[in-house]
Amino acid sequence: MEKQKSLVLVTVDCLRADHAGFMGYDRPTTPFLNKLAEESLVFPAAIVAGAPTYYSFPAILASRYPLALGRDVLGIAPGETTLASALHGAGYPTAAFIAANPYLSARFGYDQGFTHFQDFLDDGLNSLSDQTTASSSSKANGWCEVNRRLDRWTHAFGPLGSVYDSLYFQYCQRWATPPPDSLDALRRFPAADTVVDQALEWLSSAAQGPFFLWLHLMDPHAPYYPKQEALQLMEARAVTPFRARYLNSSWNRSDLSLRALTKYRNDIIALYDAGIRWVDVQIGRLVQRLQEWNRWQDCVFALTADHGEEFLDHGGSFHPPSRLTEEVIRVPLLMRVPGTSKRELPQLPFSLLHLAPTLLEVLQIPILAGFQGTSCWREIAADKSWEGLSISESIAQCNNPFRRANRLGSRILVVREGRMKLVLHTGSGVEELYDLQTDPREKAPLPRDAERAARRRLLERARVHVQDSRSKRDPEMRLRATLRDLQQESLQGMPSDGVLG
Repeated sequence: MEKQKSLVLVTVDCLRADHAGFMGYDRPTTPFLNKLAEESLVFPAAIVAGAPTYYSFPAILASRYPLALGRDVLGIAPGETTLASALHGAGYPTAAFIAANPYLSARFGYDQGFTHFQDFLDDGLNSLSDQTTASSSSKANGWCEVNRRLDRWTHAFGPLGSVYDSLYFQYCQRWATPPPDSLDALRRFPAADTVVDQALEWLSSAAQGPFFLWLHLMDPHAPYYPKQEALQLMEARAVTPFRARYLNSSWNRSDLSLRALTKYRNDIIALYDAGIRWVDVQIGRLVQRLQEWNRWQDCVFALTADHGEEFLDHGGSFHPPSRLTEEVIRVPLLMRVPGTSKRELPQLPFSLLHLAPTLLEVLQIPILAGFQGTSCWREIAADKSWEGLSISESIAQCNNPFRRANRLGSRILVVREGRMKLVLHTGSGVEELYDLQTDPREKAPLPRDAERAARRRLLERARVHVQDSRSKRDPEMRLRATLRDLQQESLQGMPSDGVLG
């Protein structure tokens, strides 16, 4: 009888596909993962089922579309079947170490199925608003009446308002805010080494049988404050803590033009890439320890991301739910399965909706009812193609899901099939069809009379998806999630501001 395998799942926040070396990036962000990719399956077009984090993870862990329980429901419903609950039910010790992303906390049900769950949210490293950036770019904090009057007066004279904004920004950065001591002092989330340390401690005390370990790492997430060691590994030019804070605050300014923001782009990307490099270093450390403990040979390893990140590709930044462009929804997916050699996988979309059932079949664990995705392992093992269709969705204006009203806006729906991508903005009725082979950067939607057969086919898939999300909704799961949310809000109260994904 074949020995039962363990599973290590690593998800990296904001890791866009084209910034991983094994996906073709020319900067040294992932040297360890590049070597691992030589013995792994690399999916060329892994697509998230939603973005940002709160619209992505229901598919990754529960194989369920993010809006399937209703637009107002976030996270995993109490009692909902997940990858963790399936493995826990099969007798696996299960542990999760989440680098202080509040949307992946017990508040949203992500602790279900884990015998050990650590989210680092009580460590004082995280808040829902970046206080440094806010104090530097917002004129709401600490203003005296003189400043308010100056602001109103200058903005009444057009260009003079922009001059005042820049002067006030410089004042906040250089004089009003104390200079930071280090990048570590500025960091909003625990770095990957802290998370891996805790995971290794758990592994050292875990039984010798198969286990499930999930790590979620935040190092590439904004604000971009990488470890100094990572900057050195990337041979980036010296970045002082003050310079890093200045860059992040500038990048976060909503009053700057696209042209003005462009001058910060390369420096911001350098900070972002250094965050990826630190993730790579720490994954290498985790794997090395598993090898030393003779546990790696029986370990399935999967690495992916919840979404990517925009760097002015379409005139914006970060990863708002209003943008489901390729740089946001296409992510790396690397899967190392003992006994399976690297080979070229089809250039087809692989929805992360199918990830959990595929991993369960790899582990020979029964796939429980409730998953909306299906396992593609038989097709992959037989070197055949899977269906190759993905659907991604979000609520366009839901930048702050802690406000229930923000969750009830109009849906953005993306249907991706091979080279064709349909984007539907249900609120405005705007419909865009892109040919990603001739227009990979999505700069010009096709004319309405072009590719009529493909447009019709994708529109029909969109219609069926929306219809199913209503007619096949699980009312019990929806009720459980709604009652949990209402109870949490009434007992604890939730933050009214701050954006994170």
